Amino acid sequence: MAWIQINTAVEEALAEPLSDALMECEAASVTFEDAKDQPIFEPEIGTTPIWGLTKVIGLFDAEIDSKAVIDRLTQMIPQVKAEQYKVEQLEDKDWIRAWMDQFKPMQFGDRLWIVPSWCEPPQADAINLMLDPGMAFGTGTHPTTSLCLTWLDQNTPTNLQVIDYGCGSGVLALAAKQLGANNVKGTDIDPQAIIASKQNAERNHAEIDFALVKDFNSEPVDLIVANILAGPLKELSPEFDRLLKPGGTLVLSGLLSNQADELIKHYKTQGIDLHTLQTKEEWGLLAGTKNQ
Repeated sequence: MAWIQINTAVEEALAEPLSDALMECEAASVTFEDAKDQPIFEPEIGTTPIWGLTKVIGLFDAEIDSKAVIDRLTQMIPQVKAEQYKVEQLEDKDWIRAWMDQFKPMQFGDRLWIVPSWCEPPQADAINLMLDPGMAFGTGTHPTTSLCLTWLDQNTPTNLQVIDYGCGSGVLALAAKQLGANNVKGTDIDPQAIIASKQNAERNHAEIDFALVKDFNSEPVDLIVANILAGPLKELSPEFDRLLKPGGTLVLSGLLSNQADELIKHYKTQGIDLHTLQTKEEWGLLAGTKNQ
């Protein structure tokens, strides 16, 4: 099937309205790209920032009347003139297959694999997590997720009670459960993350309780794994202290390597000694224990 893209760059305030307008014009999908090579730095908890100047791209069947679509868009979003839209023909190929081909089974540590559902596990006797890329964060491709999965493989949580805080896709909770944890819970602020985590747990036949942060309850546990960002990790230190047993282990990732010292100092004031630093690219993982 042949496709075209209709795209333009708009200020941040227009990105979401234009996305909605494209979908009303029967776009098959809408994506955002950075239009000015502008990095997004660490957001506040609960926010989903986008770029100041954002390229908004609508994907359409090539048979559609692109002029009619643009005319309708100019009526719906009059701030964007017709001449600002660009129409591009895309190569005629199987886009679903091309997308699937980007993702291969990935190994973490000695025994742990993440395997897309359309692939055969490379090692049938390994611990294989069947996990497809989706809307929720965390399929092993990001260095911080990789660091956490490798840590779990090297520090088997056999018979431990575990919390995956900021669960995303639920991958760390799944890994902990399949590596022998006794009881595993996961939480996140994003409803999509909870939906994805529950679906992934069901796919892997794993009994894990997932709940939004506002609904999350737990007694103190043996191990907390949190792959978020340095700012939220710092803000959440009292909560992690409350949720962690004396002598329990805390694993933090999502931080940049140059943010590690500040977090180590901060957590020491909370009675938690983070003494292990592992790095991958510019990202880091901290692990340590709560004082008895």
